[in-house]
Parts: sequence; structure tokens; C-alpha cells
Amino acid sequence: MAQHKVIRDLGALEWRVAGFIPHDWRWRTVDEFASRAEVAPVPMRLPGSIQAALRDAGILPDWYTGLSARACEWVENRHWVVYADLPDEWCADAAVRRLRFEGLDYEGVIRVNGREVGSFRGSFVPHLFDIGRFLEPTGNTLEIIFTAPPRWLGQMGFTSRMTEWKTRFNYTWDWTSRVVQLGVTGRATLEAVRGAELDALSVRTNVVLPDQGVLTVSGRVSRVEPLRAGAEVHALLTDGAGRAVREESIPADRFDARGIRWERLPVELWWPNGEGGQPLYRLTIRMTDGAGGELDRDERTVGFRSVEWLPCEGAPADARPWICSVNGRPVFLQGVNWTPIRPTYADVTPDEVRERVTLYRDLGCNILRVWGGATLETEAFYGVCDELGLLVWQEFPLSSSGFDNWPPEDARAIEEMRSIAESYVARRAHHTSLIIWCGGNELQGAPDGGKEGIGKPIDESHPMIEALAGVVARDDPARRFLPTSSSGPRFGAEPGEFGLGLHHDVHGPWQLPEATIAGAEAYWAGDDALFRSEVGVAGASPVDVIEEYAGDLPVMPASSENPLWRRTSWWIQWPEFLEEVGREPADLGEFVAWSQERQSRGLVIAARSCKSRFPQCGGFIVWMGHDCFPCTANTAIVDFHGRPKPAALALREVFSARAGTPSAR
Repeated sequence: MAQHKVIRDLGALEWRVAGFIPHDWRWRTVDEFASRAEVAPVPMRLPGSIQAALRDAGILPDWYTGLSARACEWVENRHWVVYADLPDEWCADAAVRRLRFEGLDYEGVIRVNGREVGSFRGSFVPHLFDIGRFLEPTGNTLEIIFTAPPRWLGQMGFTSRMTEWKTRFNYTWDWTSRVVQLGVTGRATLEAVRGAELDALSVRTNVVLPDQGVLTVSGRVSRVEPLRAGAEVHALLTDGAGRAVREESIPADRFDARGIRWERLPVELWWPNGEGGQPLYRLTIRMTDGAGGELDRDERTVGFRSVEWLPCEGAPADARPWICSVNGRPVFLQGVNWTPIRPTYADVTPDEVRERVTLYRDLGCNILRVWGGATLETEAFYGVCDELGLLVWQEFPLSSSGFDNWPPEDARAIEEMRSIAESYVARRAHHTSLIIWCGGNELQGAPDGGKEGIGKPIDESHPMIEALAGVVARDDPARRFLPTSSSGPRFGAEPGEFGLGLHHDVHGPWQLPEATIAGAEAYWAGDDALFRSEVGVAGASPVDVIEEYAGDLPVMPASSENPLWRRTSWWIQWPEFLEEVGREPADLGEFVAWSQERQSRGLVIAARSCKSRFPQCGGFIVWMGHDCFPCTANTAIVDFHGRPKPAALALREVFSARAGTPSAR
């Protein structure tokens, strides 16, 4: 009987990390690390960041406190060796033995027993290394070496020049200080394969209304050894109670060409949060060797729903459709923009993801937009969104840069981004919660069509966006593709252009119009946008968060004169307080209460306006959901500890009302 593929979790090993002056590790054996490394070895978790390992060992300060993030930047200027011993039983004979990393952030090499296996570069795609010929019968050591990351990919710069495919927000954004993560993101495994395996599996579901499910499976059988006669690929779909819905077996040598397609499946429909339940099904695909042995298996959770995009009522003829119809029912999309829970997102656990997504479910959200300055969200994130009914808008890793916001146009960058998009789609397209792929965040040029400036979002005529659209059209054609967010024809909505049909999907504002509640009421009373994919109002963090992370800095004044508040200085509201109240606040508590009330009122006015216009307006997404850094003030409606600010609780009341009803007004 052939042995099935064995997958072992590298996270179960005892890992350590040692720091070196660049390239000095090349001279050293693992036995020398303790005495010759510049930073002596300390324990490390996989997945995990090098920064967290150093902080836990007392080598780095807590970068969330005061200005301590500045004292952590030296980590970027060293090389780091993450290493562990491989158990002998893991290295026993198999036809293929390889390492698979879902993410390595960002660049370096892999060594086994001091011999270089291969190199890696890029944070957004998995990495695979065949290590069979490097393994010894006993005493094997694995090293993951991280070299220095790119110097600058932050919020300010030139998008057209940014071709290092690493998360950009880590270099500072208006809501976080610089913490440039290095480490292992996602699952890391050692695979041993004999016989054959299932490869490049693609699973898609759909619905023919009212309730007939469609499921397709494609892929290929990769042969390590010749297949025996009678080898089969077997597919089984079960419901939430474990009952079989349908199953089928086909000869393994016919799977590549034929795949599996099931129609007229008797299924329960999956609905977004607030519209119905979220029944899910388990698909198990097994390959057997013809003699009773299992060569490989893949298990995925799927759901069944249809999505159609309809034009907004009264929309211009050239506008994209912005009414999301799920299972034949138009749904007002309401939710938040999702950014990583922490700057060192390698350290975020599935439990933390579940807690945060559950909070948004409980606040009445039905969509999360995964912002393009970060990364592909995890399998755990998508699984919880499937379970709880949160639709997902996933962006590819491109974002604006201030001085120019035009994506790269050179052939190499386009091909690299095409490969990233192919990987994103291959890994997440089976999730029923996913409804939109988007080229990136705030990619735009000047209104006259120039590449520099702001105001006119790019479209599919840009060669990189054309390539991304092509990937989605080929690999996931049932899903919507957007070139960028906002998608235009205007980037934002100006009152002077209300009524001209120019505001389709727009971003902003992120402060109260005219800096007053009265200004906000006037602005939103005239709004004509078809969709609002970013709307924000700044609000201070709770007093306890500000005080906990102030370090040795004073918490007041809440002005640009105070370095604590200047860390995220875009959201300083001190002048507005002085103008509105006519004096300085008595203490931090008074300022925070004023700021949070202002945020609540501003967002409620905006959300009610958009929702009351449904189906003239298709949705409202808050910028942003949660703080990933303990900002003194920010547009987030959930604080650094994961607690809803007053604005979140106020929005819950708006989100709970039916769209277009008096209660939504």
C-alpha cells in the first residue's frame, strides 16, 4: 500500500533566531551562533515576526509605547537566521521532500545543514523548496535567513517606482509608526510525497436560483511515481450535519482533463449578515492508489450563493453597477475597511481574527474591504467571514503614494504583479464570502489624464490593471473586478459637482465637512454618490489607551506640539476644539469625550444619508475599522484593544435599520 502525502507543521519545532552584521552568517555554522552572532539566539515562534521574538526576549522595547518604535528600526539593518533541528523521523525516505511557506517577509535564503537550498523574495506569494538531496539520515538543521528589507515603501513617495512587493503600511502610514516586519507569515510545513498528489486544485460554487447549487473542481494529478491501475479521485460534499449531498469517483488519469462538475445540488442558500443564515458545506477530495491506500486529500468549506450587480436607481448610463443583489435580493453594503490587526501581522492568531470579525458582525456590518496597502488576508479570516456572513472585497497589493499614485508600467513589474494576483485567486477564490477583486487602493492620476496628480482613478487601460483584470477574467470569471478604489470617474465628491452625475464610487471625506456638524449635515444632504467605499471622521482613542501607551511623554496638550500626538498627526483636532469650545480642554477626558462625540455624530449623519438613498446609493464603508497601533486619534471606530468606540455603537443603530426605510433616515 502506497504511503499518502505527509504534511508536518514546522511551527511545532523549537525555533531560535540570531542576528548578524550583514552576511557574517555565511561564515558561521549553527554551533557557532551562540558565540559569534551579534545578537545571541533567542526563542521564536512560527509563524511569527523577528521583532516579536526580540521584544519577548527583552532586546527590543515595546514599539507601541511613546516613541519606542524609533528604537526598533535597527532590526532592519541586520541579517537574521531563524533555525531549528528537524526530527529524524520527519526526514525518512520519500520520493519528494520539500518545504512550503505560505509567506516569508521579505527576502533571503534557505539552508539545510549549512548548504544553500534556494532563495526567496516577495511577501505576497508562497515559497516552495525541494530539500530531499540536502537531507542526511540524521541530525538535520533548517535555517531561514532574512536579509535587509527595502529602505522605504511608506505612505509618501511614488507608486510608479514601488516595485518591491512587501507590505507598505509597515513603513508608516497615517495610522501607524514604522515597524518593518521581518518573519514567517502563515503556515510553514515540511511535505513528504510518494506516488502522486493533487495539485493546483480550483473549487468554485454558484447557484441557479432559486436553490440549485453548482460546484466545479479542476486541477491536475502530479505523478511522483507511475500510478497503479484503479487509482481514483473521489469527491464528497457533506452538509453541516455531516450528511452526504453528492459524491463521485473518476479515474485519476482522467481528472486533469475532465475535473468534476455537479449541477442541481439541493442546497441551502448562503446569505450576508442580516439577510439570512450562512449554511456551509464540506468538500473532501481524495486520491486513492487503487489498492486501498490514500495518496492525497484536500478539504475545503464552501457555500452557495449568487451575486449580481445592478445599476443604482437614476444612475448615469456610463456608471458601473453598484447595487449588490445576493440570491436575487438587493442588499445595501455596509461595513468597514479592514487593515491588519497589528503591524507585525505574522503574530496575529486565528482567535484574534475571529474575535475582530465577530465584533464587526455584531455591529451589523455585512462587508469588509481588505485594503491594498497590506496583504492577502489569511485563510482563518476568510473562514470566519464565510461562517459569519461578512462579504469580502479583496484588493491586490497596490496603493497610492501622494506624489504620484500611478502603478508601475514596466514589463517585469507587471509580470510579477500578475503572478501575485494568480496566487491570490488560487488560494482564496473558493470562499463564498469573497465577492470583489480590486486592483488596489486610490490608484489615480490628474483629471486631464496625466500620470501625476489626483482626481481621476485609473481604469483597465493601464497595462498593470489590464493584466490583473485578465487574471480574474480567466481564473475567477464569476467575480467582479474593479480597477481601483475609488473607481471614479471622480476620486472624491465635491459639493460644487453634486447633481452632475460624476460621483460613482468615491472616497472621502475623512473629516467633518467645513469642520462642523452643520457643515456635515449640509454636505450629506446634497450627496449624489452611487457608492461610498471610504468615509471617515477622526476620533480620539479612549483615555486608558492614550495613557497606557504614552510612555514618558505627556498626554496633553492634544496638539502637534506634543510628540505623542504628532506620531499620527493627520488626525489632530486641537484647533477645532479651541474654535468650537473657545478654550483649552480641562483635561484629557474632556477632550476625548468631545472628539468621540464628534466622530459619532459625523459618521451617523453620513451613514444615514447614504442608507436612506438606497437603491440610489449601493453602500457605505467606513475608513477605518480598527486601530492596529495605539493612535492617540484616528478615523478607526474600534480601538487598539479591540473595543468599539462610541462611533461604532452609534453606527450599529444605523446598520440595524432596513435600507430605504424611515428608520434609516
